[in-house]
Amino acid sequence: MSNIPVIAVDGPSGSGKGVVTSHLAERYGFHILDSGALYRLVGIAARNAGLALENPDFDQARVAALAATLDVSFDPTGDPENPLSIKLDGTDVTLRLRSDEAGVDASRVASIQALRDNLGDLQRSFRRAPGLVADGRDMGTAIFPDADAKIFLTASAEARAERRYNQLKHKDIGVSLAALFQSIRARDERDMSREASPLRPADDALVVDSTDMTIEEVLETVQAFVSQKLNVSD
Repeated sequence: MSNIPVIAVDGPSGSGKGVVTSHLAERYGFHILDSGALYRLVGIAARNAGLALENPDFDQARVAALAATLDVSFDPTGDPENPLSIKLDGTDVTLRLRSDEAGVDASRVASIQALRDNLGDLQRSFRRAPGLVADGRDMGTAIFPDADAKIFLTASAEARAERRYNQLKHKDIGVSLAALFQSIRARDERDMSREASPLRPADDALVVDSTDMTIEEVLETVQAFVSQKLNVSD
């Protein structure tokens, strides 16, 4: 077990993991791992390589191999709404990563066990002093089972679709609210039913349903829990 603390923030798309992760990282001075971005990056790399991920028979071995040689960098921006600039092979793909298509592709490739194995070591390498806030879907169950504090954020599919719609609309990315809702429902089903690290709360995680909560209420609840787990005062 490492003596470098980890805060694991898991949950489905649109549950507020990014905002919570950024807040906690700033509060405690920790590094950030956006693990979901890694799966999105693999999806983009696969698309760049000409693979049609919507085809159920796409070459999973080739996708897993791409994950093993992923050239990615995360650079802080100082913007709390978009805390990271993400590059793949030296090209900024931050905006592309946030598209619904990239999210769907991430869910498609995330079920490949060989890919998950290849990304596991990469994700664990982000555990550096003074600490790490890891944002994902299996941070507290598979990647950092010894995390000091585990949080599972959730919300209704309707609430998450609306949040995602407003976020994309603000960035001038055209999308249908109905299509987003259907995409989130389908992704939830895939993520929760897959054999490889299914989406679920860790047994010792704090589960926060933010459907009827303000972001301030969520942050207050989560920070109180983390501070208790890390034995620090607010």
